[in-house]
Amino acid sequence: MIEFATLVNALDSTNKASLKKEAIIRFLTFAPEKDKLWFLALMTGKRPRRPISTKELKTWVLEITNIPEWLFVECYAAVGDLSETLALLLPPASEKINKSLSEWMEDILQLANASMAEKKAFVLTSWNRLNTIERFIFNKLLGGSFRLGVSSKGLINTIATHFQIEPSIVTHSIMGEWNSHDYAFDKLVRGEYSNTNLSKPYPFCLAYPIEKEVEELGLIAEWQCEYKWDGIRGQLIKRGDEIFIWSRGEELVTIQFPEITDALKKWKGSFVLDGEILAAKDGQILNFNELQKRINRKLISKTLREEVPIVVYLYDLLELDGKDLRSESLQNRRKLLEQLYQHNVGPTILLSPLISCENWADLRILQLASRELNSEGIMLKKKDSIYYVGRKKGGWWKWKVNPMTIDAVLIYAQKGSGRRSAHYTDYTFAVKDGDHLVSIAKAYSGLTDKEILEVSRYIRQNALEKFGPVRTVKPELVFEIAFEGIGYSKRHKSGVALRFPRILRWRRDKKAADIDTLENIKKLIT
Repeated sequence: MIEFATLVNALDSTNKASLKKEAIIRFLTFAPEKDKLWFLALMTGKRPRRPISTKELKTWVLEITNIPEWLFVECYAAVGDLSETLALLLPPASEKINKSLSEWMEDILQLANASMAEKKAFVLTSWNRLNTIERFIFNKLLGGSFRLGVSSKGLINTIATHFQIEPSIVTHSIMGEWNSHDYAFDKLVRGEYSNTNLSKPYPFCLAYPIEKEVEELGLIAEWQCEYKWDGIRGQLIKRGDEIFIWSRGEELVTIQFPEITDALKKWKGSFVLDGEILAAKDGQILNFNELQKRINRKLISKTLREEVPIVVYLYDLLELDGKDLRSESLQNRRKLLEQLYQHNVGPTILLSPLISCENWADLRILQLASRELNSEGIMLKKKDSIYYVGRKKGGWWKWKVNPMTIDAVLIYAQKGSGRRSAHYTDYTFAVKDGDHLVSIAKAYSGLTDKEILEVSRYIRQNALEKFGPVRTVKPELVFEIAFEGIGYSKRHKSGVALRFPRILRWRRDKKAADIDTLENIKKLIT
């Protein structure tokens, strides 16, 4: 496990993406074949079920070390990671063992049918043969998650760079079921076990925020106007009777939206559609927080499908029967899209409605009221524009409504990373809930470098408690927090979640007594 331990140590020791990338490529170059496959499985969520609970691991460490429960809690708070805490508390190993990552994983798989006594014996024997970093990894293999600052997308991009292939090929190749016994790593990531051309998406055409008065764009008749929906931008691909759904973040999200797949199976032809995935019920677009309940789930239950129904609003047609339409004008692509839709009408996949106005003044009225429809504003697309790659000024503009704002007080702070690692830049804010404060949002941007220094100085002088890297702060500094949307959330103590919160300004003119109340904030939810 030397190569894997070196990789984990490297990933855990830096915040620089370039160094993480170098560490992964070094591992892929020198690690054994099966270790590379297990690394890919662990980092992409294809890990076996946990054979031993973390509670049991903690109990065994307490037995070995004889430390009291309160001291363990203090250690855990200081370290911030359970697997690392367990590894650090254990006494030095008296033996040594050298197994590969794949050998360790095979042993762990065998624990599924073992008795608790056999599991304990295996764990204690293993701990006594591993150094601290190896124990940390071993504990992670048993039950922890490998969140080492590398996202699935970052990993895929690194693999694609190493093998000089497109990231979409890697994504397609590793999305299905595979194991370390029947697959070769190089062939797997290169797509030799599947037809990656079928799922290949196009680069998305993106819009710039409008930089001038809309009247300066010329005649309104030259522009296609539609609402800017707050969902997941995606490409729906149907080629060779196979269906794929890609998010704008270049992630394959097909399994998360089975109702879209079911609807597309009934559509005739081969095509690539561009649209917005939204949560909608009874003809009304739901808040983005509802849509979040469907994101990153491997299993979508019938109850969840009924609770958060999904629709797609189609924007564009990029490919039809094998022909790339991106060089056609938007006006022609829209006509072809409408023709395709007429033969495939259904309740799940809909056309994004166009807005018809005789002048910009009338459109401005609709833009100001767009939030009432759970829309972020209006999209303006030149009718003669092609579907270009990325952003290009002049063709597409997004005309968003002004963000919502609240006044909140700073209650927690944590130091940043990289060049900001010496200063407190990660903040948690609260509002009033009766006589108490309740956290409402985290924000990481919006202050100037000078303000960051001032806030950091205040935090050092007014920190009340310490929980690992987090500091509880005397609640006095008030900030105006801007956000794009708000909705109810069971995951947050306040019962609400803000969409894209950021610091708008430091309200030096206000005191903590002047901040908003949770009751009034909930009134913003439509």
